[in-house]
Amino acid sequence: MCAAEKQATKLSLVIVAFNEERTLPMVLAAAHDVADEIILVDSGSVDRTVEIAESFGAKVVHQDWLGYAAQKNLAVSLASHEWVLSLDADEVLTEGLQEEIKQILGSQHLDRCAGYLIPRLLYIGDRAVAHGGFYPDAQLRLFARSKGRFNERAVHERVFVDGPVGSLQQSMNHYSYSDTGQFAEAMNKYAQLSAQHYLKAGYTWWQVSLFNEIVHPLWTFIYRYVIRAGFADGLLGLKVNLIYSDYVHKKIFLLRSCVHLHK
Repeated sequence: MCAAEKQATKLSLVIVAFNEERTLPMVLAAAHDVADEIILVDSGSVDRTVEIAESFGAKVVHQDWLGYAAQKNLAVSLASHEWVLSLDADEVLTEGLQEEIKQILGSQHLDRCAGYLIPRLLYIGDRAVAHGGFYPDAQLRLFARSKGRFNERAVHERVFVDGPVGSLQQSMNHYSYSDTGQFAEAMNKYAQLSAQHYLKAGYTWWQVSLFNEIVHPLWTFIYRYVIRAGFADGLLGLKVNLIYSDYVHKKIFLLRSCVHLHK
Protein backbone atom coordinates (compact mmCIF):
# COMPACT_ATOMS: atom_id res chain seq x y z
CA MET A 1 0.00 0.00 0.00
CA CYS A 2 1.35 3.42 -0.86
CA ALA A 3 1.80 5.70 2.14
CA ALA A 4 1.56 8.93 0.17
CA GLU A 5 0.07 11.56 2.46
CA LYS A 6 -3.06 13.59 1.83
CA GLN A 7 -5.81 14.95 4.01
CA ALA A 8 -7.46 11.84 5.41
CA THR A 9 -10.82 10.92 3.91
CA LYS A 10 -13.60 11.07 6.48
CA LEU A 11 -15.21 7.78 7.47
CA SER A 12 -18.68 6.84 8.68
CA LEU A 13 -18.99 3.79 10.92
CA VAL A 14 -22.40 2.11 10.52
CA ILE A 15 -23.75 -0.70 12.70
CA VAL A 16 -27.10 -2.46 13.00
CA ALA A 17 -27.90 -3.78 16.46
CA PHE A 18 -30.34 -5.64 18.66
CA ASN A 19 -29.43 -6.37 22.30
CA GLU A 20 -25.67 -6.10 21.76
CA GLU A 21 -24.46 -4.93 25.18
CA ARG A 22 -22.06 -7.93 25.49
CA THR A 23 -19.81 -6.92 22.59
CA LEU A 24 -20.78 -3.38 21.55
CA PRO A 25 -18.46 -1.59 24.02
CA MET A 26 -15.44 -3.44 22.55
CA VAL A 27 -16.57 -2.69 18.99
CA LEU A 28 -17.04 1.03 19.56
CA ALA A 29 -13.93 1.46 21.70
CA ALA A 30 -11.80 -0.11 18.95
CA ALA A 31 -13.39 1.84 16.06
CA HIS A 32 -13.98 5.17 17.79
CA ASP A 33 -10.67 6.76 16.77
CA VAL A 34 -10.99 5.56 13.17
CA ALA A 35 -14.47 6.92 12.42
CA ASP A 36 -15.55 10.55 12.05
CA GLU A 37 -19.14 9.62 12.83
CA ILE A 38 -20.94 6.59 14.23
CA ILE A 39 -24.44 5.60 13.14
CA LEU A 40 -26.25 2.76 14.88
CA VAL A 41 -29.59 1.47 13.62
CA ASP A 42 -31.33 -0.32 16.49
CA SER A 43 -34.29 -2.64 16.00
CA GLY A 44 -35.72 -2.45 19.52
CA SER A 45 -33.04 -3.41 22.03
CA VAL A 46 -34.19 -3.83 25.62
CA ASP A 47 -30.70 -3.99 27.13
CA ARG A 48 -28.08 -1.20 27.34
CA THR A 49 -27.29 -1.14 23.60
CA VAL A 50 -28.66 2.35 22.94
CA GLU A 51 -27.12 3.79 26.10
CA ILE A 52 -23.71 2.37 25.23
CA ALA A 53 -23.88 3.67 21.65
CA GLU A 54 -24.83 7.16 22.78
CA SER A 55 -21.98 7.18 25.31
CA PHE A 56 -19.60 6.91 22.33
CA GLY A 57 -21.33 9.79 20.55
CA ALA A 58 -23.26 7.62 18.11
CA LYS A 59 -26.35 8.80 16.29
CA VAL A 60 -28.95 6.15 17.14
CA VAL A 61 -31.90 5.53 14.82
CA HIS A 62 -34.72 3.12 15.60
CA GLN A 63 -35.98 0.88 12.81
CA ASP A 64 -38.05 -2.26 13.20
CA TRP A 65 -36.25 -5.23 11.68
CA LEU A 66 -36.33 -5.18 7.87
CA GLY A 67 -34.07 -8.17 7.23
CA TYR A 68 -30.27 -8.38 7.22
CA ALA A 69 -29.54 -6.66 3.92
CA ALA A 70 -32.29 -4.04 4.08
CA GLN A 71 -31.38 -3.04 7.64
CA LYS A 72 -27.72 -2.62 6.70
CA ASN A 73 -28.53 -0.72 3.52
CA LEU A 74 -30.62 1.68 5.60
CA ALA A 75 -27.69 2.24 7.95
CA VAL A 76 -25.37 2.94 5.01
CA SER A 77 -27.89 5.38 3.52
CA LEU A 78 -27.76 7.44 6.73
CA ALA A 79 -24.00 7.97 6.51
CA SER A 80 -22.78 11.52 5.96
CA HIS A 81 -19.50 10.53 4.33
CA GLU A 82 -18.75 8.73 1.08
CA TRP A 83 -16.57 6.06 2.68
CA VAL A 84 -18.22 3.78 5.21
CA LEU A 85 -17.07 1.02 7.51
CA SER A 86 -19.99 -1.35 8.05
CA LEU A 87 -19.40 -3.56 11.08
CA ASP A 88 -21.53 -6.14 12.80
CA ALA A 89 -22.01 -5.41 16.49
CA ASP A 90 -19.58 -8.19 17.39
CA GLU A 91 -16.68 -7.31 15.05
CA VAL A 92 -13.72 -5.69 16.82
CA LEU A 93 -10.89 -3.95 14.97
CA THR A 94 -7.42 -5.02 16.08
CA GLU A 95 -4.86 -2.27 16.72
CA GLY A 96 -3.06 -3.25 13.54
CA LEU A 97 -6.26 -2.93 11.52
CA GLN A 98 -7.04 0.46 13.05
CA GLU A 99 -3.66 1.76 11.87
CA GLU A 100 -4.05 0.19 8.43
CA ILE A 101 -7.47 1.82 7.93
CA LYS A 102 -6.10 5.20 9.01
CA GLN A 103 -3.21 4.76 6.58
CA ILE A 104 -5.38 3.90 3.61
CA LEU A 105 -7.82 6.74 4.36
CA GLY A 106 -4.85 9.08 4.15
CA SER A 107 -3.48 7.50 0.97
CA GLN A 108 -3.76 8.97 -2.50
CA HIS A 109 -4.68 5.49 -3.75
CA LEU A 110 -7.82 4.96 -1.64
CA ASP A 111 -10.16 5.52 -4.60
CA ARG A 112 -8.40 2.99 -6.82
CA CYS A 113 -10.78 0.48 -5.26
CA ALA A 114 -14.51 0.72 -4.61
CA GLY A 115 -14.17 -1.42 -1.50
CA TYR A 116 -11.74 -3.37 0.66
CA LEU A 117 -11.92 -6.86 2.11
CA ILE A 118 -10.95 -7.30 5.75
CA PRO A 119 -9.83 -10.69 7.17
CA ARG A 120 -11.98 -11.86 10.09
CA LEU A 121 -10.95 -14.19 12.91
CA LEU A 122 -13.79 -16.07 14.63
CA TYR A 123 -13.78 -16.35 18.42
CA ILE A 124 -15.96 -18.70 20.44
CA GLY A 125 -15.75 -17.47 23.97
CA ASP A 126 -12.17 -16.32 24.35
CA ARG A 127 -10.67 -18.87 21.95
CA ALA A 128 -9.87 -18.23 18.31
CA VAL A 129 -10.89 -20.65 15.56
CA ALA A 130 -8.00 -20.08 13.19
CA HIS A 131 -8.15 -23.21 11.02
CA GLY A 132 -10.59 -25.39 9.12
CA GLY A 133 -11.55 -22.66 6.68
CA PHE A 134 -12.87 -20.33 9.37
CA TYR A 135 -10.00 -17.91 8.75
CA PRO A 136 -9.36 -15.57 6.95
CA ASP A 137 -13.11 -15.38 6.16
CA ALA A 138 -12.51 -12.00 4.47
CA GLN A 139 -15.48 -9.62 4.52
CA LEU A 140 -16.05 -6.50 2.41
CA ARG A 141 -16.60 -3.96 5.18
CA LEU A 142 -14.86 -0.78 3.98
CA PHE A 143 -16.38 0.68 0.81
CA ALA A 144 -17.52 3.77 -1.06
CA ARG A 145 -21.18 4.36 -0.20
CA SER A 146 -22.15 5.40 -3.74
CA LYS A 147 -20.68 2.21 -5.18
CA GLY A 148 -21.73 -0.47 -2.70
CA ARG A 149 -24.89 -2.18 -1.54
CA PHE A 150 -25.77 -5.26 0.50
CA ASN A 151 -27.49 -7.93 -1.54
CA GLU A 152 -31.00 -9.07 -0.64
CA ARG A 153 -30.70 -12.54 0.84
CA ALA A 154 -32.33 -14.21 3.81
CA VAL A 155 -28.92 -14.84 5.40
CA HIS A 156 -25.19 -14.32 4.79
CA GLU A 157 -25.76 -10.95 3.16
CA ARG A 158 -22.78 -9.49 1.28
CA VAL A 159 -21.74 -6.12 -0.06
CA PHE A 160 -21.42 -5.85 -3.82
CA VAL A 161 -19.51 -2.87 -5.19
CA ASP A 162 -19.30 -1.30 -8.62
CA GLY A 163 -15.56 -1.36 -9.14
CA PRO A 164 -12.31 -3.08 -8.12
CA VAL A 165 -11.95 -4.65 -4.67
CA GLY A 166 -8.75 -4.47 -2.64
CA SER A 167 -7.67 -6.35 0.46
CA LEU A 168 -6.36 -5.20 3.81
CA GLN A 169 -3.77 -7.30 5.61
CA GLN A 170 -4.70 -6.80 9.25
CA SER A 171 -7.72 -8.58 10.70
CA MET A 172 -10.75 -7.94 12.88
CA ASN A 173 -11.90 -10.27 15.65
CA HIS A 174 -15.39 -11.75 15.46
CA TYR A 175 -16.83 -12.35 18.96
CA SER A 176 -20.10 -13.79 17.77
CA TYR A 177 -20.63 -16.72 20.12
CA SER A 178 -19.99 -17.13 23.84
CA ASP A 179 -19.81 -20.94 23.54
CA THR A 180 -20.29 -23.80 21.07
CA GLY A 181 -23.95 -24.10 22.11
CA GLN A 182 -24.63 -20.61 20.74
CA PHE A 183 -22.72 -21.51 17.60
CA ALA A 184 -24.89 -24.60 17.11
CA GLU A 185 -28.09 -22.58 17.64
CA ALA A 186 -26.96 -20.06 15.02
CA MET A 187 -26.12 -22.80 12.53
CA ASN A 188 -29.59 -24.31 13.00
CA LYS A 189 -31.12 -20.91 12.25
CA TYR A 190 -28.90 -20.41 9.20
CA ALA A 191 -29.80 -23.88 7.91
CA GLN A 192 -33.49 -22.96 7.95
CA LEU A 193 -32.89 -19.59 6.29
CA SER A 194 -30.60 -21.12 3.64
CA ALA A 195 -33.20 -23.77 2.77
CA GLN A 196 -35.86 -21.06 2.42
CA HIS A 197 -33.54 -19.01 0.22
CA TYR A 198 -32.84 -21.86 -2.22
CA LEU A 199 -36.49 -22.84 -2.26
CA LYS A 200 -37.35 -19.33 -3.50
CA ALA A 201 -34.27 -18.62 -5.61
CA GLY A 202 -34.05 -22.00 -7.30
CA TYR A 203 -32.10 -25.22 -6.83
CA THR A 204 -30.64 -28.05 -8.90
CA TRP A 205 -31.54 -31.72 -8.85
CA TRP A 206 -28.14 -32.37 -7.27
CA GLN A 207 -28.84 -30.13 -4.29
CA VAL A 208 -32.01 -32.02 -3.39
CA SER A 209 -30.63 -35.53 -4.01
CA LEU A 210 -30.29 -38.05 -1.21
CA PHE A 211 -26.72 -38.67 -2.35
CA ASN A 212 -25.88 -35.01 -1.76
CA GLU A 213 -27.51 -35.10 1.68
CA ILE A 214 -25.26 -38.01 2.68
CA VAL A 215 -21.99 -37.16 0.94
CA HIS A 216 -21.80 -33.36 1.18
CA PRO A 217 -21.75 -33.14 5.00
CA LEU A 218 -19.20 -35.96 5.23
CA TRP A 219 -16.94 -34.32 2.64
CA THR A 220 -17.35 -30.97 4.40
CA PHE A 221 -16.03 -32.45 7.65
CA ILE A 222 -13.10 -34.21 5.97
CA TYR A 223 -12.17 -31.15 3.94
CA ARG A 224 -12.38 -28.65 6.80
CA TYR A 225 -11.16 -30.76 9.71
CA VAL A 226 -8.44 -32.77 7.96
CA ILE A 227 -7.35 -31.03 4.74
CA ARG A 228 -7.73 -27.49 6.10
CA ALA A 229 -6.31 -28.48 9.50
CA GLY A 230 -9.32 -27.86 11.70
CA PHE A 231 -7.75 -30.37 14.09
CA ALA A 232 -5.09 -27.75 14.92
CA ASP A 233 -7.68 -25.95 17.05
CA GLY A 234 -7.93 -28.94 19.38
CA LEU A 235 -11.21 -30.04 20.93
CA LEU A 236 -12.80 -26.72 19.95
CA GLY A 237 -11.85 -27.40 16.33
CA LEU A 238 -13.50 -30.82 16.46
CA LYS A 239 -16.69 -29.40 17.93
CA VAL A 240 -17.09 -26.48 15.51
CA ASN A 241 -16.37 -28.63 12.47
CA LEU A 242 -18.90 -31.25 13.56
CA ILE A 243 -21.46 -28.48 14.09
CA TYR A 244 -20.68 -26.95 10.70
CA SER A 245 -21.00 -30.31 8.96
CA ASP A 246 -24.34 -30.82 10.71
CA TYR A 247 -25.41 -27.38 9.42
CA VAL A 248 -24.64 -28.52 5.87
CA HIS A 249 -26.69 -31.67 6.42
CA LYS A 250 -29.64 -29.79 7.91
CA LYS A 251 -29.92 -27.21 5.16
CA ILE A 252 -29.94 -29.96 2.51
CA PHE A 253 -32.41 -32.06 4.51
CA LEU A 254 -34.75 -29.09 5.03
CA LEU A 255 -34.59 -28.13 1.36
CA ARG A 256 -35.29 -31.73 0.29
CA SER A 257 -38.20 -31.93 2.72
CA CYS A 258 -39.74 -28.70 1.42
CA VAL A 259 -39.33 -29.78 -2.19
CA HIS A 260 -41.00 -33.15 -1.59
CA LEU A 261 -43.75 -31.46 0.43
CA HIS A 262 -44.56 -29.12 -2.47
CA LYS A 263 -44.63 -31.86 -5.10
